[in-house]
Amino acid sequence: MKKNILSAIMLGLLCIGPLQAQELFLNPMPQEYTINQDGINTPAQYRVLADDNDALSPAIGLLERVMPGENEEASFRVCIGIKGDKNIKKYARHIPAKAEGYYLKIDKGSITIAANDARGAYYGVQTLAQLLALPQLPLIEITDYPDIPYRGVVEGFYGTPWSHEARLSQLDFYGRNKMNTYIYGPKDDPYHRTPHWRKPYPEKEAAQLRELVERAKANNVIFYWAIHPGQDIRWNEEDRTNLMNKFESMYRLGVRGFAVFFDDISGEGTKADKQAELLNYLDDNFVRPKGDVAPLILCPTEYNKAWANVKGGYLTTLGSKLNAGIQVMWTGNDVVASIDHPTFEFINPLIQRKAYIWWNYPVTDYVQDHLLMGPVYGNGTDIKDDAIAFVSNPMEHAEASKIALYGIAAYTWNMDDYDPHQAWEESIRDLMPANAPYLRTFALHNTDLGPNRYDFRREESENIRPALEAILNSYKHGEAPDQEALSQVEEECRAICLASDKLLTSDENPMLIEEIAPWLIRFKVLGLFGQEVLNALQRQALGQTKEADVAYQKARVLRSTLQWTDKLLNPQAQQPGAECGSKVLLPTLEVLFEIAASRQEKAE
Repeated sequence: MKKNILSAIMLGLLCIGPLQAQELFLNPMPQEYTINQDGINTPAQYRVLADDNDALSPAIGLLERVMPGENEEASFRVCIGIKGDKNIKKYARHIPAKAEGYYLKIDKGSITIAANDARGAYYGVQTLAQLLALPQLPLIEITDYPDIPYRGVVEGFYGTPWSHEARLSQLDFYGRNKMNTYIYGPKDDPYHRTPHWRKPYPEKEAAQLRELVERAKANNVIFYWAIHPGQDIRWNEEDRTNLMNKFESMYRLGVRGFAVFFDDISGEGTKADKQAELLNYLDDNFVRPKGDVAPLILCPTEYNKAWANVKGGYLTTLGSKLNAGIQVMWTGNDVVASIDHPTFEFINPLIQRKAYIWWNYPVTDYVQDHLLMGPVYGNGTDIKDDAIAFVSNPMEHAEASKIALYGIAAYTWNMDDYDPHQAWEESIRDLMPANAPYLRTFALHNTDLGPNRYDFRREESENIRPALEAILNSYKHGEAPDQEALSQVEEECRAICLASDKLLTSDENPMLIEEIAPWLIRFKVLGLFGQEVLNALQRQALGQTKEADVAYQKARVLRSTLQWTDKLLNPQAQQPGAECGSKVLLPTLEVLFEIAASRQEKAE
């Protein structure tokens, strides 16, 4: 059955319980499923049937956490295994022949999870965990697997690196949402690049990295550690040994994935033949001999089409000289760009392999006065056979980035059924379930980047854009504005103030509130400004001169407050300030303020 049928039947199940219909959305949506309208109560006790297979430990550990009550004497059975295990032999034909694929079946006396590999078994349990949130477990069969082999995040932005606590939270988030890759490469880590890439990490930082590696393993995430040596690398035996030694030190910390970044550099480090020679050496003498290390990743110097000099031969040199198993990153037609099928038609033939997409969204290191908390859209849904990987470069605000990362997880798993707006709605509920309406109001007006050097823009304030346009058009033609449009914008401005107050005083997600606090403060002022501007206009229309002047003067003060708060908030950023509603809402209110000012002058 298709997705809409699943949702409809689950809605019927929902009628017997207190959950909201939208909470039934599975993230990511499974590839195939059939469902029966009947359901069962979650068993209070169950017994696990599994072969003695160490690879199943993360999946079984997760099962015990999300479904307590394991009892060897229980009649209800949970059968879990990996292809080749005896206990799931009769389900082998149902297992998708895809890496990380799994088959999940819930019937009246048992739950079966039969997977192609260990990560698939873990993902089967993650899907079960979401189903356990329903009032009843649906009788369902799911056949599932990802569209893109490697999916996740590259912490590769400029600016303040994530905190240790933020990274731990991120890794748990990746596990829940079936993202299997995290690449550690913050530009401002001195042991990742110049000046200290040749040196091992100090004891404290090394201990934290070891903890991150262990948390990644528990969430079935490949922890990649990236080195960025290109700015001062010497193409000699000494630096090759330095790099091998650094990799060995990271391997001793538990790292089993490695990347070498040559992005954003100049000089000797940009030579394609030298880069290929070094990467092949690492691949031949470190990655392959270890036997338990993920494929090596290269971020090239020419990492997007706008910067590529095809005639210069950089990309074709990498394509012809790099070992076949080495993966090559690509950001698209520009540093920041949407990814589509033509993207791969250009790059894949040059590098002679499927590109490893580094998507620079929702990163804001070039627009640090903005937050990007809108839906994930604009990428092709026909690229699953073109890419070996798709990872997102997020904001320095780790919690706020989860809204976009939730959508990226859904998109890279099942492109055919990906619904950007549904994923966005669910991401907000996932991040702050108790305050979701307020976070949604905030996010609606914090989605666009503002003017930027890559001309990459997003829709913003879409819920009230038609009303704002209607009001402006009325004044443009000398007509009285539509009262319904005015009421809608007034209500939104009140909702903005309420959302700011509720979120600033909430203790539901302290890490998120700390990140977005400067924008919440400005958001409140923006809402108040909008209310007074509209109040002034309406008082003027009614001929209430005194009341109109009071509202106008308040609006003028709030407008000044907006201007100076923009300078004081988020002052440490390269682009200081905290812009909210900057694409539609604030510009429209500014125009309306000027109209009110002009009318007030005439009235005086």
